[in-house]
Amino acid sequence: MLETLFLVSQGISAAGTIMGCIGAQQEARLNTFNTETEKVQNKTQAEQAALARRQEYDLATESNIAAFSAMGRDEDRSVEAFLKRQKEIFGQDVGRVDRQTYMEGLAFNMKAMNERRRGRNALMSSIFDAASIGASTITGYKSITT
Repeated sequence: MLETLFLVSQGISAAGTIMGCIGAQQEARLNTFNTETEKVQNKTQAEQAALARRQEYDLATESNIAAFSAMGRDEDRSVEAFLKRQKEIFGQDVGRVDRQTYMEGLAFNMKAMNERRRGRNALMSSIFDAASIGASTITGYKSITT
């Protein structure tokens, strides 16, 4: 009777260890999914920001050209230089958004990778813990039965 109770309790302990790991692994998978979703959302927001900046640039350029044309300065070199500089600034703004999005994407990738690793580590840990419980069960059983 004592032997059976001992074996059952050890079996429950090993099963609990494995179930705890399964929960940790599922949590890690969910966190990975959420991180990857955040990355996609971040990229979409960056694309929207770049598009909005492009629309602002186009509207400002059209307004400036119309204003310069109304003043009779549409062929002026200073106007060309001004428009060229505005285009450079627009390119720098969009480039900055792209670089920031890229760096944030790398951070999201690292976070997702760490979550996957955490899930694998939890699995391996529970396997070793269950094996240890199994070994102590054998040892304990032998000491009870002898």
